[in-house]
Amino acid sequence: MVGGRRAAPRCGWGWGGGWGCCPLLCLLLCLLLCCGAASKPEVSMPAVLEVEIGSTARLECSFSVPENSSYTSIEWFFVNAVGLGGQPGAAPEVLHQARPQINRGHSRRVRLCLITTSGLQVDDTEYKERLSVGEDKALSISRVTRQDDARTFICQVGAGSQGVGENYTELYTYKIPTVPEITPNSAGIPAHSNDMPEIAKCTSENSFPSPNITWYKNGEQLLPEEDKTKVLTTVVRQSNGLYTVVSTLFTKVTREDRSSVFHCTVHYWLQGQMRTVDSPRVNITVFYPTQRVELRVVSGSGMVKEGDDVKLVCDADGNPAPVFSFFKREPEDNWQDVSSLADTNNGVLMLHEVNKSSSGLYRCQTLDLDDMTLHEGDAELVVNYIEGVHVKVEPSSPLHEGDTVRLSCNAHSPVALDYQWRDAKGKKMVEGKQLLLSNLTFENSGNFSCRVQARSVPGLEQSKQVAVAVQGKPRIVDISSPLYVRQDEVVNLTCKAIAFPRPSIHWSINGTTHEYMENQRVASNLTVRVSHDLLRAGAMCRVSNALGISEKHIQLLDQKPSESKGIIIVAIIVCILVVAVLGSIIYFLHKKGKISCGRSGKQDITKPEARKDKNVVEVKSDKLSEEAGLLQGANGEKRSAADQSEKYIDLRN
Repeated sequence: MVGGRRAAPRCGWGWGGGWGCCPLLCLLLCLLLCCGAASKPEVSMPAVLEVEIGSTARLECSFSVPENSSYTSIEWFFVNAVGLGGQPGAAPEVLHQARPQINRGHSRRVRLCLITTSGLQVDDTEYKERLSVGEDKALSISRVTRQDDARTFICQVGAGSQGVGENYTELYTYKIPTVPEITPNSAGIPAHSNDMPEIAKCTSENSFPSPNITWYKNGEQLLPEEDKTKVLTTVVRQSNGLYTVVSTLFTKVTREDRSSVFHCTVHYWLQGQMRTVDSPRVNITVFYPTQRVELRVVSGSGMVKEGDDVKLVCDADGNPAPVFSFFKREPEDNWQDVSSLADTNNGVLMLHEVNKSSSGLYRCQTLDLDDMTLHEGDAELVVNYIEGVHVKVEPSSPLHEGDTVRLSCNAHSPVALDYQWRDAKGKKMVEGKQLLLSNLTFENSGNFSCRVQARSVPGLEQSKQVAVAVQGKPRIVDISSPLYVRQDEVVNLTCKAIAFPRPSIHWSINGTTHEYMENQRVASNLTVRVSHDLLRAGAMCRVSNALGISEKHIQLLDQKPSESKGIIIVAIIVCILVVAVLGSIIYFLHKKGKISCGRSGKQDITKPEARKDKNVVEVKSDKLSEEAGLLQGANGEKRSAADQSEKYIDLRN
């Protein structure tokens, strides 16, 4: 049976057997077959199976046998003729139409395998090494190919006396195309050309059946249009049966297409649905003449200040970019050619460490060689600066200790300035143009700086330093006196003074001297050996400048030998040890009761009769005669000295 219809019975063997039986026998067989038609096995298979080339095809065969019988054999066949699946480029909707009948007179069945209750028998066919049968009797064919495996496969189920049932599946093979590769025109395309230039090529490889390719610009599909858009497609069938499709897009472009994005899409059928694969997006190079030129100033710090590096960039809207020339306007409207400082191909003029004279109007020019049109762009460069920083000291006459001085600062700039005064260490003293110093001394004189800043131009500042010198005779501020020395030893004597003008230091004795500055002070070190006369008379430090003289005496004291100091220290330590030992002995005797410690003189330690189990100390006084007349009882009567001298101290705690 094929396709649900029973073929006319034939006698003999094979599909091509003759009618060698008598008519009566044939009639009897027909009657038997007709009577048993309702009870033959029913086989169900999918009409179409689509399998990707190179993968494994699994053909399922579901069947049922009436009257709770079981199958006796299952046979798998393929039809040795090209089926629907073998028609290259067949539309998927054709595969799902009403199932055609297998023409047994024109197709030859080839058995693949036989399945019985005793096992599996695989026939010697081209599929022998690639087929397998699962537990559910499904047939699997590995490494599916495009040409050989796109055919009809039949599953035939035999159930002994119940008859034979069969069905078939059309195996359709396919290969999903690779992601299309797009190659834009690298030479560049002139805008508004009368010709229709090539934009890009789109290539899709290794697909089956052959796919279709469409083109898009900025997401909108491009359709063939006379004298505007054209698409040429080439289909190549490779030796392995797969297809390579090359599509070439031709279309006219304008200057606006310099930012357009093109891509192609491959369309193919799979399982009855249209699928797509997009290529990457690409831009094309469009050539068009220059219509506008613009010159702009580029600085890394925003507002330009003196010392900056400045770049002037000339932008033209033509492609390719033209060659530029640069000029700077001089007095009387003369233009100086500064192209030697520029990269004329890229339209960049670089100015290093600009100053006040760099300010002015700059111009870039380009010439369109097609129509000889001159295009220009101007830009004003403003360099912010600070100049003429000046500090004034009032009064300017020589200053002395106790005087008052006023410092004034001024500068010039095209922008607003802030003023700040700082001392020699960089510490801020006051904001503003003026600094008032009163009650001057040698110590608070020195260098002061005026820092001028342009707040609106970060980093723009200058400083001016001024020295404030207080004049006067020297003043000795430090001297090493008194100094303990020993005869014949070498010592260093130090004398420090402050004054302006700088003073000189002299010593009353000879020795090796070393003079240096220390915190606005002049210091002198004298290295000398102590003699008897020096120890007796000492030394004199004398400091002088043009305004006066100051001097001080250094007293030298004889230092005791170190041995005498050692003896005194040892004696003190021995005394401390003796006192510590005596204290320990007294404390020990006291604990043993050898030494009384009460106010009554000699004391005995006993335990009262009434409390033998307690620790009690009985204190008896020897001064009975002295205290007998002094103590009285609680009722005002005099008590005997013996009664009053006994005291008990509870030592339990």
